[in-house]
Amino acid sequence: MRTLIIVSALFAQTLFAQSERWIPTWVAAQQAPRTLGPARAGTFSGAFNNQTARMVVRTSIAGHRVRVALSNAYGAAPLTVGAVHLALRSKDSGIVAGSDKALTFNGKPGCSIPVGAFLLSDPIAFEVPKLGDLAISVYVPGDTGIATTHSVGLHTTYIKSGDTTGAAEMADGTTTASYYWLASVEVAAPANAAAVVTFGDSITDGTRSTNNANAAWPSFLAQRLNGIAVLNQGISANRVLRDGFGQAALARWDRDVLSQPGVKWVTVLEGINDIGAGIGPDFIFTPWPHAGVEVVTTEDLIGAYKQMIERAHEHGIKVYGSPLTPFEGAAYYSEHGNETRQTVNQWIRTSKAFDAVIDFEAVVKDPAQANRMKAEYDSGDHLHPNDAGYKAMADSLSLALFK
Repeated sequence: MRTLIIVSALFAQTLFAQSERWIPTWVAAQQAPRTLGPARAGTFSGAFNNQTARMVVRTSIAGHRVRVALSNAYGAAPLTVGAVHLALRSKDSGIVAGSDKALTFNGKPGCSIPVGAFLLSDPIAFEVPKLGDLAISVYVPGDTGIATTHSVGLHTTYIKSGDTTGAAEMADGTTTASYYWLASVEVAAPANAAAVVTFGDSITDGTRSTNNANAAWPSFLAQRLNGIAVLNQGISANRVLRDGFGQAALARWDRDVLSQPGVKWVTVLEGINDIGAGIGPDFIFTPWPHAGVEVVTTEDLIGAYKQMIERAHEHGIKVYGSPLTPFEGAAYYSEHGNETRQTVNQWIRTSKAFDAVIDFEAVVKDPAQANRMKAEYDSGDHLHPNDAGYKAMADSLSLALFK
């Protein structure tokens, strides 16, 4: 009988491997804890102690089994997790009645995640909808210190004292718009399913789009694709060549692109922060040149793009690059910086180094003032698009790129 059980289990695993594969339906690029001064009264400090965080994620593809990855990538000590629940989200912090499921890790309700590591939950049967909202609630019983995060979540996170992972709603708690420890949600998808990583800075992250509206350009792209997961690995204020808000693009390329299961394509829109802020020890929102900031060169950025392309090709991943979008009027704009942007853009368009060029600059620029964004697409800071601009970017992509 024992032999029969083992053979049956092996057969089931083989059948799964042939007919399905694990694909992330949602991800968040992990960032080191970062504090910008003491928390104001009534705001969240970024450290947890005997609290639950309920986070809302928007799926891109459907699946009938699911597992969740938690990350302690930047923790200062092992992270103790007491409980994790997953449910369909109804409205605000509420969940759909009867949809709540407790997750386990190696058969246990909690886990300890070593510093720098991440853990996958055990898979559970769960009907994950395409373009649906999931509520993932994580309870930590002790003091976590400042948590590994994704700072610009663009969805409300609900935080409450105690273990409220299975609560129908989490009213009267603290709210933020960041994710904590949550790295990915994976679904069992058909064997021919695939993923595209959208890699970049705040313009990919969706900064200044409407909160809780799924209005970042990767979110709009997910609405257009079928059977292809869209994995937004943008980090606001990220740079290609130096750490700051998130590790430098070159440093996080392996984790955020190459290690993601099922990735066939990656889009790259990043470099404007290197140009605008130079290469200093920290991110400075003032035009360079100025004291303590090293000027970025076109050779610096082009060399980094070549590294990304080469390493992705070694993994069979196609790389689509975009010219950097206009930023005249932004806080860190300078004429010299704009000249660098134009030179880099010329290389992106003509070098044939990328497998294809997706020209977001052409989509959002003002034809009458080529160094500025169209007024109807400008969020107001002359750097980030608004919801309409993000939608126009997503709509400009040919779906033939993902065949």
